Amino acid sequence: MDEPKPVDIEILRGFSPLDGLKRENLHALARKTRLQELDSGRVLFKEGESDKRTIYLVGGEVELRVGDRTVSMLRAGTPEARIAIAPGQPRRVTARALSDITYIAMDSDVLDVLITWDQTGTYEVNEIAGGAAADADDWMTVLLQTKAFHRIPPANLQALFMRMQHVACKAGETVIKQGAEGDYFYVITKGTAVVTRETPMNRDGLKLAELGVGESFGEEALISDGKRNATITMLTDGALVRLGKQDFIELLNEPLLHWVDLEHAREMITRGARWLDVRLPSEYESFHLEGAINVPLYFIRLKVKTLDPKVPYVVVCDTGRRSSAAAFLLSERGFEACCLQGGLSGNRLGPE
Repeated sequence: MDEPKPVDIEILRGFSPLDGLKRENLHALARKTRLQELDSGRVLFKEGESDKRTIYLVGGEVELRVGDRTVSMLRAGTPEARIAIAPGQPRRVTARALSDITYIAMDSDVLDVLITWDQTGTYEVNEIAGGAAADADDWMTVLLQTKAFHRIPPANLQALFMRMQHVACKAGETVIKQGAEGDYFYVITKGTAVVTRETPMNRDGLKLAELGVGESFGEEALISDGKRNATITMLTDGALVRLGKQDFIELLNEPLLHWVDLEHAREMITRGARWLDVRLPSEYESFHLEGAINVPLYFIRLKVKTLDPKVPYVVVCDTGRRSSAAAFLLSERGFEACCLQGGLSGNRLGPE
């Protein structure tokens, strides 16, 4: 199979709603899109899949099936083929090539954001892409595929992209230092980094996690209004985007955080949720809620795989500061997590 070819802007104009984009924004979309081929008899996508792609048929014919039954056929160049093939997720049909076909496929979230920006007229797509270097790294696609960004209101999402700054990094560079003041939230768009924490027993730093493309860091200090609790060092040359503290709080943190009072929290526990105590082990041993799991905040990244993603968690600490940081980290990773309003102290839960 040949390598995908760049797509001509006039091909994009033949499809809806792409035909409504401004010319400069259509050019930006064309740079992100490739013309692809599929042999006759091959499946383009299957019923029940959630592939988050918007696909347009450029050449050939496609059969759409539900189970063993053919429900329709789509031929390139017809009025029916001006819209995406069987849009909607998860897929309600299976699409199979009846002949050798050519098609274009786009990330559905990216396309939706580009169309939104184009229609608001407040920011050009080619401007937000940050030029050729940023376009090559496709940082916008990386962010939109990050779980946290799926839950951000569209208006917030647009503002986030407009306010983010690009940062190039070299291998061995320290991005944030343990003990420093929190100033930015970061997302890795290229390369890898390591998270280490210095302790009295380990001055060289205990390795907590490795972070790759699409993973974020720096949120704990911003949410808790405290010092950095770990050091982040680049393992490779890479690139980051960063968001200032106030923008992070208003646009990303607040939409993701969910607070519950004690009564609501206890109702959740009776329905199968779990208490997650993110205080230090010594605090946990002194007092903890019945059935609570203890994962200290600085270990959340390392221990997140031990938690059940199907179980809702009510996160607790003394005041709500550490629990809100932990709940944000869990929400970023697709968990259903909320914080106990006021913490253990505010609800007078603790040793007498």
